[in-house]
Amino acid sequence: MGHKLVGILLNAAMHRGVPRLQTGQESIANYEEAAAAFGLIPCFLKLSDIDMKSGLCIAYLKYPEGYRRVAIPVPAVIHNRAIYDRDSREIEQLVRQGLMVFNTCNRYGKDQIHGLLEQNEALREFLPATASGYAGLKDMMQEYPDLILKPSRGSVGQGVMRLTGTGSGRWNWMYQQAGSRRWVKASVRQSALPAVLRARLSKVSYVVQERIPLAEIDKRPFDLRVTVQRGWGGEWQVTGMFAKLAAEGSFVSNIARGGEALPSALALERAFGSADAAQLRCSVASLSLAVARELSLSLPGLADIGLDIGVTRDKRVVFIECNARDQRYGFRKAGLGGAWKDSYRRPMGYARQLLEAPSLYNGY
Repeated sequence: MGHKLVGILLNAAMHRGVPRLQTGQESIANYEEAAAAFGLIPCFLKLSDIDMKSGLCIAYLKYPEGYRRVAIPVPAVIHNRAIYDRDSREIEQLVRQGLMVFNTCNRYGKDQIHGLLEQNEALREFLPATASGYAGLKDMMQEYPDLILKPSRGSVGQGVMRLTGTGSGRWNWMYQQAGSRRWVKASVRQSALPAVLRARLSKVSYVVQERIPLAEIDKRPFDLRVTVQRGWGGEWQVTGMFAKLAAEGSFVSNIARGGEALPSALALERAFGSADAAQLRCSVASLSLAVARELSLSLPGLADIGLDIGVTRDKRVVFIECNARDQRYGFRKAGLGGAWKDSYRRPMGYARQLLEAPSLYNGY
């Protein structure tokens, strides 16, 4: 059985829910089905249960009566679905001792991703103007009338703000109060930004970007989440895409902040018509593959990402950000059950490929 094991590395809280099948947005059943399709047996791990000295780990395996924690050899291939950054010595140690962990790091700064993509001349035209921190904000306010401010390492839309110029040095500032989805609007002066705004920018690292004039449906902007993964064969492939439609009155499309998931074809057809929608989907897929390939040149172990791609009202395709721990449940919410299952199946195909051809692995 050992050579057929594939590890699924979860954070501690999600790992505790495995025997009760209470793992939040992660589908244990999808992992089981996807792994079986490639002759694999998934075992669900947490980092503290791996002992490289003995070569053993404690993991959840499925038995007829349910999941049990058992001692097994550490799987040669592990798909990381917990959150670790590049400074995680534990993950690095696993790789250095010969394990093939993919999506080794899955928390990158938005400024880091932008900087890597900016090095590719062919991709620069698809990137929004971007700066960092308070100094960057002051510079951007001189150049652009509409700005989005995002925590560099934030997620699911939390902490996002917007500044829109209204003339004569005045700006409208939109933000959400802590723990609330309600948007607060305030008029601020460019020459004397409020202390609370400056405090937010100094507390955590922020990126400042020109706001992309996204396509809209009923005055609600939307962007596209594109899941790009390595599968059997090791090549990057677009697994699927869906649209994230902002809640009424909001400029943030994240589902966790009230956004709505729709099939991408439906959203693009409603915004542009069927003929343009087909061409735009091809353009989005092409850009997504180019971004994944470029990032994988610099980010070791990268194999499973979700990209946010915008389409402007004048049909330009624009890169927004990369999510190295893709939240796949949007496919299910959009009614795209096939793509949802494929988003689990493709990484299991890649895991099987690594077992067959370890030389394909590009770890640390």
